[in-house]
Amino acid sequence: MYIGIDVAKDTLVIAERPSGTCTTIDNTSAALRPWVKRWSVASPTLIVMEATGGYEAVAASTLATAGLPVVVINPRHARDFAKATGELAKTDTIDAALLAHFAEAVRPPVRALANAETRVLESLVSRREQLLDMLTAERQRLQQTRQQHAQATHLRRSLAQHIAYLEKHLGGITADIAAAVEASPVWAARDALLQSVPGIGPTITHQMLAQLPELGTLSRRRIAKLVGLAPFNRDSGRLRGARHIGGGRTTLRAKLFMGALSAIRCNPRLRDVYRRLVASGKPKMVALIAVARKLLTILNQIVRTNTPWNIAHDRAMLQEA
Repeated sequence: MYIGIDVAKDTLVIAERPSGTCTTIDNTSAALRPWVKRWSVASPTLIVMEATGGYEAVAASTLATAGLPVVVINPRHARDFAKATGELAKTDTIDAALLAHFAEAVRPPVRALANAETRVLESLVSRREQLLDMLTAERQRLQQTRQQHAQATHLRRSLAQHIAYLEKHLGGITADIAAAVEASPVWAARDALLQSVPGIGPTITHQMLAQLPELGTLSRRRIAKLVGLAPFNRDSGRLRGARHIGGGRTTLRAKLFMGALSAIRCNPRLRDVYRRLVASGKPKMVALIAVARKLLTILNQIVRTNTPWNIAHDRAMLQEA
């Protein structure tokens, strides 16, 4: 049995395959209880739903807590699958049936879902990113108004006040994130491990704690693919296209890119990697992406072995990574 669940704010549309049955229920734990009992006996092979900005959290956590094999997938994957199967129409019922078909055909791997504490930390980290984006936009607007006529004084004052407001709340959110990490012995220990690597600071480590719980549990190739730092081929016949990166967890990838910029300045081992790649003719951007991928691999190994970076073994660790 394969099950697809289309998630909306108030409802869940459940499609089962191969029976083809489709049912709509409320998006609540109480409404799911009879289905959990039924599926606990029927033992479905896979249950698939899309990430919908948090509306899927109740259903996913309820099913996962009951030990059912639930997977939350990227909506883009479901949409691409629909196009590949020729299904252009889009309704809740069609989407649920499509997700059941996706479960049967693709069989995405089941991964442990984030617990309540991790979801709270992820919300705080996401809010921090939103505040940073708003601050950047407002500072750019303020810079533009300084080139305008003196009559823009009121606009500049308004922008300055809003910037001060955002900066205050950014500081509060940052403090909340640090407090949440310090309050958890597991997070605090992992945070210290990650920050032992030169070039890695709390912004990156907090992002990884919130958005990459798989760190230390996957191989270096799988963790790079998950984040979107693994190059993929563009070959056809005799054509050998340029390799590119993409997809994955884009916010985290951007943070690791900034960590690579810092690492090539303050981490001698990674600086040597960067210089060697540039000297061999690689474009600087390609070399920097390679350093970011190497940095992720090292962080993955540090968590897996529970061993901090230090002068005594950093060369061996880098070679093994």
